[in-house]
Amino acid sequence: MPDDRRRVVVAGASGLIGSALRDSLRADGFAVTTLVRRPPQSADEVQWLSDDKPLNPAVLEGADAVVGLNGATIGRFPWTRAYKSTLLWSRITPTRAIARAVRELGDGAPAFISASAVGYYGSAPGALLTEASARGETFLADLCGEWESAAMGAGERARVALLRTAPIVHPQGVLKPLMLLTRFGVSGPIGRGTQKWPWISLEDEVRGIRRVIDSQIAGPVNFTGPTPATANDLGFALARRMNRPFVLRAPVWAIKLVLGADATEALLTTDAAVLPGVLEASGFEFRRRTVEEAVNAALPAPV
Repeated sequence: MPDDRRRVVVAGASGLIGSALRDSLRADGFAVTTLVRRPPQSADEVQWLSDDKPLNPAVLEGADAVVGLNGATIGRFPWTRAYKSTLLWSRITPTRAIARAVRELGDGAPAFISASAVGYYGSAPGALLTEASARGETFLADLCGEWESAAMGAGERARVALLRTAPIVHPQGVLKPLMLLTRFGVSGPIGRGTQKWPWISLEDEVRGIRRVIDSQIAGPVNFTGPTPATANDLGFALARRMNRPFVLRAPVWAIKLVLGADATEALLTTDAAVLPGVLEASGFEFRRRTVEEAVNAALPAPV
C-alpha cells in the first residue's frame, strides 16, 4: 500500500536539534528520511557525502521539506586554523549538496529549511537585532554569511528559510560547560556579565522549525527566546537551579588564553539582543519565555 504520510528529509539527525526534531515529527505520524554518512541501517536512511557524487534529487521528491542541520560543534576549543576549516566545511559542503538537489527538482522541490546561527549578527551592544539587521564582523558572522549563501543556491523558485538559532538551553547545549563549573562552585560572571546572550529552549526550537515547515515562511528567521537575557541572567538561573554559588568572575584575558580570541568574542563576550520577530509575527507562541523558565525546564528539580 502507498504511504500517504507527509514526509520530511532531515540531514544532521544525530545532533541535539536533529534528533529531537526527528522524534517529534515521527511521533505525529510523519515519515522521516534521514541522510547519514555511514551505511544505512534501515529503509528510512539514505547514505550521502561518502564520495564525490552529488545528492540524488530523487531522495527529496515528494517531501514537504528538507531540513539541513549539519555542522561540527562550535563548543570545541580552541578554534585553531584547522578547526575553523572543519567548522566551515561541515556546514558549507552539506548545504551546497542539498541546495543543488533542490534546485534540480525545480517547481516540485520541497522547502529547504537550512540551519544558521545568531552569530550572524556578531556583537552589537545596545541594539535590538531583527532579521533585517546587518551581518557582524566576527569569524562566526562570516561563517554564517557563507552558510546562508550556500543555502540560497537552491534557486529563486525554492522556498528557503534560514534558521538563525541561538545557543540551546539544554544539558547537551550551552549548559554543558556551565553546569560543570557550577557544580564545582567556580561559576560567576563572564567578563562584565551584562552582555546580552541570545538563548532558546530545545522544545521551542523544535516547535519553531515545525512552524516554518508548515508555513510559507522564507528568508532569515531568528530562533531566540522572546525575552532578552544577559550572561549573568543565565548564570544566576543555573546556579539557583543547582543550589550553587555564582560569585567568581572570569576575566576576559583568561578566557581568551584558554579558548582563543575568536571563540571568546563569538560566544562568550558577544553582546547581541536578538529578537524573534518573524516567528512571533507568524503567531508562534513560546512555551519558555524567559531564560530561567528554559533552565528550569531543561534540568530536573534540585534535591
